[in-house]
Amino acid sequence: MALDTDSERSEPVEPRLRFRGPNTLATRLLATNLLTLGLMTFGILALDQFRDQLLEERIARSESVASFAANTIDDETAASQRQTLERLGRVTESRLRLYRPDGALAIDSWKTTGPTFTLVDPRSQPWTKDAARLLDRGFNALTDNGYMKPFTEPKEDRRDSWPEAGDALTSRKVSSVVREAPDLTPVISAAAALPDGSVVVAQVNDRNYTRLIRSERAALAVAMLVAGLFSVALSLWLARTIVKPLRQIARAAHRVRLGRAREVRVPRLPARRDEIGMLARAVSDMSQSLRLRIDNIEAFAADVTHELKNPLASLRSAVDSLERIDDPALRAQLTDVVRQDVLRLDRLIGDISEAARTDAELARARFRKVDVGKMIEELTYAWEARRTSGAVRIAFARPRQASAIVLGDPARLARAIDNIVDNAISFSPPGGLVEIAAARVGDDIRIRIDDEGPGVPPAQREAIFNRFHSVRPEADLFGRHSGLGLAIARAIVEGHDGEIDVADRDDAPSGARFTIRLPATGEA
Repeated sequence: MALDTDSERSEPVEPRLRFRGPNTLATRLLATNLLTLGLMTFGILALDQFRDQLLEERIARSESVASFAANTIDDETAASQRQTLERLGRVTESRLRLYRPDGALAIDSWKTTGPTFTLVDPRSQPWTKDAARLLDRGFNALTDNGYMKPFTEPKEDRRDSWPEAGDALTSRKVSSVVREAPDLTPVISAAAALPDGSVVVAQVNDRNYTRLIRSERAALAVAMLVAGLFSVALSLWLARTIVKPLRQIARAAHRVRLGRAREVRVPRLPARRDEIGMLARAVSDMSQSLRLRIDNIEAFAADVTHELKNPLASLRSAVDSLERIDDPALRAQLTDVVRQDVLRLDRLIGDISEAARTDAELARARFRKVDVGKMIEELTYAWEARRTSGAVRIAFARPRQASAIVLGDPARLARAIDNIVDNAISFSPPGGLVEIAAARVGDDIRIRIDDEGPGVPPAQREAIFNRFHSVRPEADLFGRHSGLGLAIARAIVEGHDGEIDVADRDDAPSGARFTIRLPATGEA
């Protein structure tokens, strides 16, 4: 029977787990990584700031030497100028040169005092210095320190060989440039102009600057090593807090898979509020649900075995008797018993198959919007088509169109309602009336099915929904009902997050009232 529901398909909605707050694994892992990264970044920035401040201080010192030299020799004779520059060069370990206004070299302090510093050839140094220079280059690249021009002595020593001298002469201010010696130590050159157009150039190879920077970098390396070890220890601790409970859960899941123990205790880890705790509780609930399902399957199998034995025993007895009886009337009676038992077995097997498939099919079903009123109206046409003379009548109070909408599997919902109506018909007297109504009440869609039968005793109102349970008059045909119809109906309703119950009718002297409640969808 095709059911037109005029509805849209909707994908199954997965439960949403909320992983938020300071206790999530993502937060812990991120904090561990950020701690190490933050310490490293802080160390690099601190060292870079220290280097810049130290270089600025050394540049200022060289500029002070050049400015002092220019101011001192301004009014001196040539001989006094030479002596002043030589003494100042020895004191400051600098090389001082004086260029005349025409750019020619007039005085070089090294020509009489000798070199005050020596540019070291890196090829003459041990490999440890090469490693230090490699680290220097890496740090400079990391901090984007910029490119320094290499320091080289000009072939012809004139003022134009030093751009800073030209800048000082033009601006009448002290000008400085930092160049790089072959061993990557800085050569700081500062120039100051005299009023007559002469220029003093002071140069120093500040190797102590490089030693200080490398010393600070070594201290930073030690600090970063300690931070790295701390981070490793923290990561190992964090890994232990993850791995240990995961192993416990894995061992418990393995025992569940083996199935050797009836009850397997899966740790729930109630103290943990992170994803591991959620996983532990989910696996624990899953194992309990699995155990309950296995118990239900075992009980169902035992019930099926018991229910199949009765018609099989009757069928075997009738077949065995047919071989020994010659009376045609008795043989016809036994043949009718065989036929009834075969029909009973066929009906029983069909209902058992339906009951076994219900849970699995509902778990895989894609729910859609179902107009309950339209669905019951189409079922009513089918019931009326099967109705014979004198049979039970069916009345349906159809709700307003599209006012009773639920999300579900229309075929399964139709089967649940059909089973309940079939049960109501079977208990109603000939010519009785089964009334069906559906309406929205708050957030629920309520389906009510009333019959005119004897009703259900209060003590049996829960048991009638159990499999193979049936409370019927002694005069009812034996084996006509399998006792699975109401059990299937309840499984379908609960699979749609609904409820089903039975009570006495309050508007008639006798009869049962079955009520189905399903979550409504859409606006009222």
